[in-house]
Amino acid sequence: MSIALALIVVGVALRQIDRLHFARQRPRSTGARELIALQRRRANDLTPSLLLTGQWVQITGWWMLAAHGPLLATAAAVAVAVHFRHLQEISHFAVHGVLARTNRANHLLGEAFVHHPLALGPLLARRRRHVRDHHPNATLAVDPNLAELRQAGLRPGITSPRYAAALIHPLMPRGIRVTAAGLAAHLRGPGAWHRVCAPAAVAAAAYLAGGWTALVCGVMLPRMLLYPQLAWMSLLVEHTWFDPEHRIGTPAQIEAGRCLRLYPRSRVLTALAAVTWLPYGDLHHYAHSAHPSVRWNYLPALENHLPAPHFSPDGLLLGTTTVARRHRRALAPAPAKLPTTV
Repeated sequence: MSIALALIVVGVALRQIDRLHFARQRPRSTGARELIALQRRRANDLTPSLLLTGQWVQITGWWMLAAHGPLLATAAAVAVAVHFRHLQEISHFAVHGVLARTNRANHLLGEAFVHHPLALGPLLARRRRHVRDHHPNATLAVDPNLAELRQAGLRPGITSPRYAAALIHPLMPRGIRVTAAGLAAHLRGPGAWHRVCAPAAVAAAAYLAGGWTALVCGVMLPRMLLYPQLAWMSLLVEHTWFDPEHRIGTPAQIEAGRCLRLYPRSRVLTALAAVTWLPYGDLHHYAHSAHPSVRWNYLPALENHLPAPHFSPDGLLLGTTTVARRHRRALAPAPAKLPTTV
């Protein structure tokens, strides 16, 4: 067990190297131009590599802990799911070309450390879907993310039981089938042999580290159920999906009408979200939507500089002003046409 704990500590330390490197001379509030210039001066390929390595070192530590009883196996399942969510968000910045210094490094790091091991599909396909199709069209009828929400049943006139089921869509039978179909499509794609090798290597490493318990609780359960649910929760709170406010003007002004911001007054909830389901700047999705080429390290400073978006002071499921309640109210009226233009 001591080796497992040591690996987790080493992984945490490796991750901090990237954070500390980009923290130097970071202002509290300033515009995108200044922040992009600063991040270009700091850009490199080494610290992102250490960051991603640190995630997998920690995951290995949790695999080893999973073999030490049901309680630690449960903790490992949750922790590994959180790490998978972190890896997804780090690769999101590789998709935008700002994780590492060069486009080649962004592509190789995103594929080698995230997309291949987790069987997420080609990084270039995600770039097309996310950068080209989602960002200019967030909350509009042609947004592929909005189509994904509709497929989960989030449509005007939805009943309360169906709405509650849609909030946990990845844990429901239909959501599990969607996850399994996505994995199967990736593994059957062109060059299937190397697509299979990386997930197989992850499964083998988990088994060697902690046996069948680590394989089930440290790979299968997080990848099939828990990580998809965390990613789904993140998607739900990014935008005013069903009632965007019509605005014109600068990108920041437009995005302020269709983005949400959680926990504006609670440092505890902010910190908890940042280390679990909204990591690496996802808590500041509004700033990211307004200026997608800014790395996560600088999004808080950018957000302080921008006009305020819609705020949700409570969590996803608790309280009277939550995102979940907001979406429910927006879907409650009779079906109406979704907006097609900003």
